[in-house]
Amino acid sequence: MVIKSFGKPEVFEIAEIPKPKLQSGHVLIRVKASTVNPIDCKIRSGLLKSLAPETGVLGFDVAGIIEEIGDGVSKFSAGEEVFGCSGAVKEHSGALAEYQLVDANLLAKRPANLSLDECVALPLVSITAWDALIRGANIKEGECILVHGGAGGVGHLGIQLAKMKGAEVFSTVSSDKKAEIVKGYGATPINYHDLSVAQYVDQHTEKNGFDVVFDTVGGDNLMRSLEASKIEGRVTSVNTRTTCDLSILHQKALSLHVVFMIIPILYNQDEGKVRQGEILNEIVRGVELEAITPLINKEIFPFERVAEAHSLLESGKATGKIILKGFDAN
Repeated sequence: MVIKSFGKPEVFEIAEIPKPKLQSGHVLIRVKASTVNPIDCKIRSGLLKSLAPETGVLGFDVAGIIEEIGDGVSKFSAGEEVFGCSGAVKEHSGALAEYQLVDANLLAKRPANLSLDECVALPLVSITAWDALIRGANIKEGECILVHGGAGGVGHLGIQLAKMKGAEVFSTVSSDKKAEIVKGYGATPINYHDLSVAQYVDQHTEKNGFDVVFDTVGGDNLMRSLEASKIEGRVTSVNTRTTCDLSILHQKALSLHVVFMIIPILYNQDEGKVRQGEILNEIVRGVELEAITPLINKEIFPFERVAEAHSLLESGKATGKIILKGFDAN
């Protein structure tokens, strides 16, 4: 499935493209599944057109079976089932094809207790949440953590990672349905329609503020995140495309950590790619210990219906990650 122009989801079309040629340090994957992430929609729409892959093939998450092994790859074998966040930017063609060439450092073996369709929901969002909370905010046992948008793709992983670290976790939600989701992951829900920031800070932190605030929403929510933080607290965000007065950052001596998880792929940073593969292996351990469970939208779309999947994500009506089933997976 390719895009030859930018625009609405209908720009996707089926096309024949050359099978990727094997390279050193890479593996050729027979793709079984991918997902839709907000960045896919932003590239397709033209908002981030400068990141578009030259082939027009999107799809950042991949799960599939290794077809061929390139020189220098020793940790995988042909026939193994793997998953990862593999690209779909610039010269890195995405996963919405029969085959994808992927740097082996970006991959991990499928968790024993998840199918390929299930584990493909994890890579981009789990690495993002890890970079935000563990690498960036360095959360610690017993700390009080607020996750904005805890029923979302990145947010529900943030809750689970914080719980794994022994933190007390709260999450903003917009409905009773989402409140039940975050409670299921071990967080205390806060319906932001019912309480102001000051009110829920008073209620849940004795007016002190949260040790760490994780903003997965962006926009005006960054200011609410700064307001909810304690003095000398840590705020981490995956979406700071906004303009705001940062005076409060100085007044409370806050630290702000921003995550853009595709940087290792975008700038071809080998060290960053290795780190992302290591993070995925930690996620696999969490999954196999049943401490991490992906939240998956009920309807799974074949690649041929990727336009419908993009429309669903942009409608805001999906619950959990939207899975796309590969051409060879039916």
